Amino acid sequence: MLSFLKKLFGGGEANNLPEMLAQGAIILDVRTREEYKSGHAPGSQNVPLQELNRHLLKIANQKKAVITCCRSGNRSGIAAQQLRSAGVQAVNGGTWHDVAKAVKKQKSINEAA
Repeated sequence: MLSFLKKLFGGGEANNLPEMLAQGAIILDVRTREEYKSGHAPGSQNVPLQELNRHLLKIANQKKAVITCCRSGNRSGIAAQQLRSAGVQAVNGGTWHDVAKAVKKQKSINEAA
């Protein structure tokens, strides 16, 4: 049961975020528009979870990995699973705060290089 939940909600996937960002991954924030307006990770796109199915083809056609995020990591886990089912390389980045930290870390790495 625990392995199923980790698979669904993305246990351990957040460790790869800086590397994925360096390779051009898309950040997809699946919270509501109102939640997104209150704060979000730099460079993220807002596609509320309830609208994700309508955007699957467009996302898949970008041929990029996707990092999903939300308030707690639950909706982003569901979104990552939906994207993987559609053939998109997707990971659950967890909270938008976690993803924002990874963006900041990657930016620092880029500036140091």
